Amino acid sequence: MDRNGLNRRTLVALGAGTLATGGAAAAPEIDTGRVENGRVVFPPWVAPTERPAPEPAAPMPVADRVGFAVMGLGRLSLEQILPALGMTKKARLAALISGTPAKAAQVAAQYGVPSSAVYDYDGLERIRDNPDIKVVYVVVPNGLHKDYTLRTAQAGKHVLCEKPMAVSSVEAQAMVEGCRAARCLLMIAYRCQYEPYNREVLRLVRSAAYGPARFIDATNVQNQGDGTQWRFNRALAGGGALPDVGLYCLNAARYLTGEEPVEVFSRIVNPVGDARYAEVEETMTFTLRFPGGVVANCATSYGMHESRLLRVHTPGAAIVLDDAFSYGGQHLRISHRDGPAETIDDRRLPRQNQFALEIDHMAECVLSGRQPHTPGEEGVQDHRIMEALYRSAASGQPVELPRSDGLDRFRGAQPT
Repeated sequence: MDRNGLNRRTLVALGAGTLATGGAAAAPEIDTGRVENGRVVFPPWVAPTERPAPEPAAPMPVADRVGFAVMGLGRLSLEQILPALGMTKKARLAALISGTPAKAAQVAAQYGVPSSAVYDYDGLERIRDNPDIKVVYVVVPNGLHKDYTLRTAQAGKHVLCEKPMAVSSVEAQAMVEGCRAARCLLMIAYRCQYEPYNREVLRLVRSAAYGPARFIDATNVQNQGDGTQWRFNRALAGGGALPDVGLYCLNAARYLTGEEPVEVFSRIVNPVGDARYAEVEETMTFTLRFPGGVVANCATSYGMHESRLLRVHTPGAAIVLDDAFSYGGQHLRISHRDGPAETIDDRRLPRQNQFALEIDHMAECVLSGRQPHTPGEEGVQDHRIMEALYRSAASGQPVELPRSDGLDRFRGAQPT
């Protein structure tokens, strides 16, 4: 018993009595919240000097959410995409598509997918008869994206396709045209364009909060392992480090500026005697020159310890995002003058799952019928630039690209 004469048992009894008599209804709104526009909201409970708490999640009723089928049960699906579907607010897992029956049955049991909603690749067209499936998330090797995207669209389902979109701009354009003909939406899973820290860098750059961007430095490297994996097969991968991890650097430079490069230059370096790189590149460095004056210097590799860094340099600040292209762990720092001092702001944002955000965006587009922020056209443009980078590496010379006027020419409206 404490000095006020109340022990734990007494407090529990008092609380139970209050609930039993309906006393909880009289509790202040700051503790109980209120229902407003279909969601529960709470007044601020901390002082204005504190960072506000995120609003409670307001998911749609399960029956109203957009049903997704996940095609391909490899590492990305099992480690990231399927768990993320459990964090979405407007989407739900409706089906699985796999070429490995035992694995599909195991995953279906784990995620509560009925056996009637498990499909193989040969019988893919049967998804047409399942009204619960609205979108198919294509997560198979790059060289298979075109065929499975077109088959999915012909079955009347929208497509969310992993990046890179295909293995060439020709295949990518065929995917855009096929989905358009089938009147199906096509979105490319550029997850970083939905991730909060990358979006904060985008906001800072576009607002010119510290002056206009002048130089972008982007690095995405990792040390790849066993050479038997499909990423070393050009027919399935389309290339090596560039389309796999270097694409993040290329795409970041494009979406941060909103512009399209007018000139590219690149170099490829492969280790001597390493059979893994008989068909694809290990390391590429490349430079992108944009019409507004920004220069992006990028590096990507399969032969270096993991590092995923994005820097934007402006007249007034250096904006640095560590782990920019990782699945999590982003850390944003802004170095700038503060009076006579050089200050480094450590900016912290609420953590959100970037896969859940991109999936919810696709669900919103299906519900509203609007163009995704990262449609197929965005993927086609990246392929055109990657092809120019390979031409530059082969010739040892810069390659000029057609000028594209306006900002965000290949993107839909910004995500909410």
